[in-house]
Amino acid sequence: MKDIFSGLDNLGFENVDNLTLYGENDKKENEPENDFNDNCQKDLSHLYDKKLTCPVCGASFTVKAIKTSSYRMKGKDSDFFIKYELINPYFYDVWLCNSCGYAAMKADFEKIKSFQKDLIKQNITPRWRGRNYSEPYDLPIAIERYKLSLLNYVYMEAPASKKAMNCLKLAWMNRLEGDSKMELEYLSQSLKGFNDAYFNEDFPIYGMDRFTTMYLIGELNRRLGNGEEAMLWFSKVITTPSVNKRLKELARDQKDMIKCVKSVENEDSSESYTTSSKKKGFLSSLFTK
Repeated sequence: MKDIFSGLDNLGFENVDNLTLYGENDKKENEPENDFNDNCQKDLSHLYDKKLTCPVCGASFTVKAIKTSSYRMKGKDSDFFIKYELINPYFYDVWLCNSCGYAAMKADFEKIKSFQKDLIKQNITPRWRGRNYSEPYDLPIAIERYKLSLLNYVYMEAPASKKAMNCLKLAWMNRLEGDSKMELEYLSQSLKGFNDAYFNEDFPIYGMDRFTTMYLIGELNRRLGNGEEAMLWFSKVITTPSVNKRLKELARDQKDMIKCVKSVENEDSSESYTTSSKKKGFLSSLFTK
């Protein structure tokens, strides 16, 4: 787990290599996308201060939030990663209390149980050294904050779905950075968590119903090279009568993509075999008696 939480040493979390993301009971195709407008990222006019009270320690603090008018979508990847034009909202998705070190994605920040507060106070707060971030946030800052959030989820024994979504967003951030190795690592951890959540948690999960989660599990498998497993999940989506038509079409597109890749691979394999056989036959003819 060292790579997953790398970079948090200076915040007081040096020895987190032996952490297990999902406990026993928790049931390459992307090119770097560095075309985001840096000038837009630095425009603080898209941000405003939001006052919060930490549910763990009670400290008051402010976070940066995106103005509603600044959400300008320009595209979406097949695993639901949204590309924005004016400013990247993902950079501000994690809320962090600098007093106690509690961090979580904003959808979860206030949804913390009493026993989880105690776990944060026991495992995070004593080691927390504090961190002041320059504004506006950039990609490295966003990645660090998502890692802090994930670390909190692990220590507070959060449901698999929360860790899975956190890992998915870390995968997206590494996609933006062009780090395909870490993107695949986080996609793999995300898949493990969503698989567990699908069978053991109630829906919706982060706004996704059962069928959308089925599609996402299929797509994560596809991106990780698990073609057969992906085909099974996509087929479930396609053959279920009550599934949204648009989601079915998306599943068909991804299923066709897998078939296309397989077809190309088979052709390459066949061509390689034919070429090899011809060479062998040619060489054999030189040594016949």
